[in-house]
Amino acid sequence: MQIDRDLILKLENLAKLQLNDAERERLASDMGNILDMVEKLKELDTTNVEPLVYISEVENQLRADEVKLQVSNEEALSNAPESSKPFFKVPKII
Repeated sequence: MQIDRDLILKLENLAKLQLNDAERERLASDMGNILDMVEKLKELDTTNVEPLVYISEVENQLRADEVKLQVSNEEALSNAPESSKPFFKVPKII
């Protein structure tokens, strides 16, 4: 891929950036270096390497769902500024 002034200007517009000429040159150089690094990675032989699905082999250890420390309806509504049993009353927002 060719990194030229037109591409930098297009990316600058898409990213809503305002770069000066020195910053554009530096960006073009950095993008060229990134593309060179990707090309270098393409040279690696990965025929016997399995794709990485998970970084860690640890699986999620989930706890069982158990009901604990339930609050009664009356206790929950006791500090409410307004309620309409068994619900909280809140201002209507449209």
